[in-house]
Amino acid sequence: MKGFIAVFDSGVGGISVLREMVRLMPNEDFLYYGDSKNAPYGTRTTEEVRALTVEHTEDFLTRGAKAVAIACNTATSAAARVLRQMHPEVPLVGIEPALKPAVEKYPTGRVLVLATPMTVREEKFLKLLNRFGGNADVIPLAAPGLMEFVERGELDSPDLRKFLMELLAVYRVGGSHQVDAVVLGCTHYPFVAQVIGEVLGDGVEIFDGSYGTAKELKRRLSEAGLANPAEHSGSVTFENSAPTKERMALCEKLMIS
Repeated sequence: MKGFIAVFDSGVGGISVLREMVRLMPNEDFLYYGDSKNAPYGTRTTEEVRALTVEHTEDFLTRGAKAVAIACNTATSAAARVLRQMHPEVPLVGIEPALKPAVEKYPTGRVLVLATPMTVREEKFLKLLNRFGGNADVIPLAAPGLMEFVERGELDSPDLRKFLMELLAVYRVGGSHQVDAVVLGCTHYPFVAQVIGEVLGDGVEIFDGSYGTAKELKRRLSEAGLANPAEHSGSVTFENSAPTKERMALCEKLMIS
């Protein structure tokens, strides 16, 4: 398969971004690669994540990718800038927490940013916070362990609800630090967004950056003259570094969920 778009994540979470890309660009061919063998990325060092992301991106380009989407907040923080310097000719997009639209909607409100430990400690997030935080009370909250629920296909269970109740107790409606909005800072989290919303309570708005990333990739492809013709029938191929039967079935399930 030549001229495809490679969509990369540490596991199955980036399928939340892939769904938006397929919706916006149904005429494109996508290769989704999940590095579940090395997941979770959020608890690894920056250097480890950067090396893994560069390694996989080089492989995609060798195989004929025309564009690359890093559908992982952690990998974007660690490697997007380096990869753009290495391959300035390649349309390459990453993803970042949707802080800007959340603060625009709640300029003086309390906004919770739920992310992996590495995302909230990286310089990229701090720059995002300084740029768009404004007068809002922005609360970064690391959630180690949450993405693993999605990796197991556990999208709504008593254990997941208990985990979220304990993690989000003070931020719930009626809690001591009740929030107006929550930003999903990991591409795995949209798959449990309904449960997050139920735990936080009515009136807490949820934001994620999947649509913005898909829209940016479409723009870059068009600018580079690399978009497929409208009459082309697109395709989606799934690959994984730990391709168990259960995991590949989960990819298909998440794609249509």
